[in-house]
Amino acid sequence: MPFTREQIVKRLRYRSWHRGTRELDLLVGRFADETLESMDDGQLLRFERLLDRPDPDIHDWILGRRHPPSVQRSDVLDLLIEFNKDE
Repeated sequence: MPFTREQIVKRLRYRSWHRGTRELDLLVGRFADETLESMDDGQLLRFERLLDRPDPDIHDWILGRRHPPSVQRSDVLDLLIEFNKDE
């Protein structure tokens, strides 16, 4: 049985707040709280794929320590980076 949109958003929000380090929880979790409800289905899928990446990669991309490989670039990653720009 496929998941409902509500279940998908709930699962992504949980995964966003339980990354492994408190700092990354805050960077990704706050973003999820603010944006998941307004994302379209494609963006939710791209966000889920992003969450599959190792924490150090996501953290470095958000903070601009490293540039993500082109295969990882997406509108969702751009939104996440922009959301945390002033942190």
